[in-house]
Amino acid sequence: MRQQWQSSHVLLVIPIVLIVVITMVDQLVPADIHLGPLLVIAPAITASFAGPWLTGLIGFLTVAAQAYIGWHFGVLSSRNVMVQILALAVLSAMIVFFCVVRDRYRRQLAQVRSVAEAAQHVLLWPLPERIGALRIACLYLAAEDEAQIGGDLYAATRVIGGVRIMIGDVRGKGLSAIGEAALLLGAFREAAHRHTSLPDLAAALEQSVTRYLADFEPAEETGERFATTLLLELPDDDPITRIVSCGHPPPLVLSPNSALTVPSLHPAPPLGVGELGPEEYKIDVLTFEPGDTLLLYTDGVIEARDANGDFYPFETRAAQWSDAGPESLLHHIQRDLLAHTRGRLDDDAALVALRREPDIHRHRHHGRVTHASRFGGHA
Repeated sequence: MRQQWQSSHVLLVIPIVLIVVITMVDQLVPADIHLGPLLVIAPAITASFAGPWLTGLIGFLTVAAQAYIGWHFGVLSSRNVMVQILALAVLSAMIVFFCVVRDRYRRQLAQVRSVAEAAQHVLLWPLPERIGALRIACLYLAAEDEAQIGGDLYAATRVIGGVRIMIGDVRGKGLSAIGEAALLLGAFREAAHRHTSLPDLAAALEQSVTRYLADFEPAEETGERFATTLLLELPDDDPITRIVSCGHPPPLVLSPNSALTVPSLHPAPPLGVGELGPEEYKIDVLTFEPGDTLLLYTDGVIEARDANGDFYPFETRAAQWSDAGPESLLHHIQRDLLAHTRGRLDDDAALVALRREPDIHRHRHHGRVTHASRFGGHA
């Protein structure tokens, strides 16, 4: 109650003033005009900013004011005044009950949010701001209300001589998509250090997803559960990036002065569609010079629509900010994307921006990842 009073004592003046004004005016108007029933406005207003205790207090003052009006006119014991007093008491009690239920749901929502945030940190570990020769920034925009995570995923790990990165999109939504995303992230973090080539890594991830689907995929969804994935390997001492695409959209390479490159890849089927061997995955090699930015994304970005049904012009907009650093670039894209969709995404969206630095001998500093729910969103 003390906390509620500290946060609401200024606004509490409004219902108190209303009670005083209605009580005084009721005594000044002609006798055939009764303003007492309007007193119910006071507890109704209080419920919008205060808890059940303060709302109950205002309700009690409302009933007392109605009793005073009846006493002032000498009709306190009349049937009409007694009914008005009883009606105000019942309505005030109902408003207090509403406050109790609302506060209970608020506490439950706070618990759900805390669990979602914990799951977010367990599944999507914050990527370091710098790893190897790279500056990294990442962004996750969840489509579901109050959600922190979904079926989109990304991960990065340091290996001998370079960095390996994965971005992916699990088909579907809800807990099943989150479970499959968790499996894929765990499999990547373990297999990235065990396999010397990207095709071997892709085949290992395919086996993990296939085993998972065999055990947990519902019979009615057989063949409909899969994950598109992009695997990248960025050597420290070579200005290139090696890519294996498993049905995922190709990255954008942003060079200074608004130069944009959209590479043509040789994608394999998504993970979970067919159990492929390492020899069936094609490695594409891109030039990735110091000062370039590699922009990875999921289809929630390029398939976002505005009110007219037009897709977000991702490539054109991203090229406008090619000179910006990774964090600034994602900030511009986030603001522009949400403006395009009026703050509401139909699908989760994830982006990772990588910039190769000229000096590869840098210390690793851990940073924070930016997340947002549907909107209004926050960064």
